[in-house]
Amino acid sequence: MSRLRRSEQVARNREAVLAAARRVFLARGYAGASLEAIADDAGFSSGVVYSQFGSKADMFFALLEHRIEDRASQNERIAAQFAGADGLRELMRVAQEDAAAEPGWPYLLAEFRAIAMRDPDLNRRYAAAHARTVDELASVLESIYKPTGLEPPVPVRSMAEFVQAGAMGIALERAANPDALPDGDVEQLLLRAFALLDIAVSAAAGGRQR
Repeated sequence: MSRLRRSEQVARNREAVLAAARRVFLARGYAGASLEAIADDAGFSSGVVYSQFGSKADMFFALLEHRIEDRASQNERIAAQFAGADGLRELMRVAQEDAAAEPGWPYLLAEFRAIAMRDPDLNRRYAAAHARTVDELASVLESIYKPTGLEPPVPVRSMAEFVQAGAMGIALERAANPDALPDGDVEQLLLRAFALLDIAVSAAAGGRQR
């Protein structure tokens, strides 16, 4: 077997460190994690980790960027296939699957956001990443409205911000009460808030009459 080129080995090491960082962050939280613990989990020396990432924050932002890119691609595929209430439901279904696959992420993100609020540099970096998330979701929401011929009830960016804030709030509420806000209730609330419930009801009724 041929040896990996240096660039390939560096890329492989970076991915291994990021995978370890995800595990350690989720297990210990942002404040409780350390570069040394991440290096130990990855099976590398601290020097290797420091050569890949300058700080714990840099590592967290690399993970965050991966999530933003993955969710953006996923949401764009949904917008290309679904419209109106069906599009909103599919966005919610995929988001619920993602939350179930990595249930600790919303709490890690909430912790980091609270820490970043008190650090101007971290807050600036987080705000830029968050703005990309909101912009992408706003574009997706605009796409699922377009085939319906309806105007969104408020600007789509406000809608995207509402979804992001709601997702974080629901996660925190469920940390105190796992039975809070069942998914079906959240779906109905969003359909009503986004003026898509009547379309969903009409479509269902039309389907029964055919």
